[in-house]
Amino acid sequence: MWYVYIIKCSDGSLYTGVTTDIKRRMNEHNANKGASYTQGRTPVSLVHNENHPDRSRALKREASIKSWPRNKKLALIRKGHD
Repeated sequence: MWYVYIIKCSDGSLYTGVTTDIKRRMNEHNANKGASYTQGRTPVSLVHNENHPDRSRALKREASIKSWPRNKKLALIRKGHD
C-alpha cells in the first residue's frame, strides 16, 4: 500500500509527499532527514493522508495535489476532517 500525505510545517506551509510508511516518514521529516523543503520547518504535523494500491497511482495523485493552489489543498484537508 502507498500513501499520499500532506503535512503542515511549523511556518504554516503545506508539503505533499508519498510513502509506504507514514509513521516512519513523519519521524524522518521531524528529524530533519526528510525532504529538503521540510528541513528547518519542523516540527511538522500530518493533516491528510490517502491510501493508494500502487506507487504509480500515488505519484499521479501527489503530482495532482502539488499543482493545486493552497485553498484547494486546505479544502481537501477540511473535507477529510468532516
